[in-house]
Amino acid sequence: MHLVKTDSENKDFIDLVTQLDAYLKIVDGDDHDFYDQYNNIDVLKNTIVAYIQNKPASCGAFKHVDKDTVEIKRMFTSTEARNLGLATKILEGLEDWAKELGYKKCILETGKRQIEAVQFYKKNKYQVIPNYGQYATIENSICFKKALI
Repeated sequence: MHLVKTDSENKDFIDLVTQLDAYLKIVDGDDHDFYDQYNNIDVLKNTIVAYIQNKPASCGAFKHVDKDTVEIKRMFTSTEARNLGLATKILEGLEDWAKELGYKKCILETGKRQIEAVQFYKKNKYQVIPNYGQYATIENSICFKKALI
């Protein structure tokens, strides 16, 4: 397994995000169009792709929010690569990269229906916070924060 720091123009990142969007369309149901409008990848300058035997298997990204904060976006692991610790490696890589760039915290939003994602972020020491920004009034959203120390 190896990680590659890249950007949103990376073909493997785009392919993994396409798989993520197909999954979310099913899980989010009628809410998918609302969430989809905030998941445009062309604004993502910091992405990581994990490879197993040179095959893209997992990805994640962050985007600038303010001078201290990044938002974790587009976390996904392909079905056949799950339960290998890839998502944790991606998340740790994103956090380390954000720290290197001087950021002090990460925030993120996920859907309450994405039970595995909620458990994953809690396991990785993210704390539930009040829903922020466009998610403030969205019942299905759950938002998290983690200080980068």
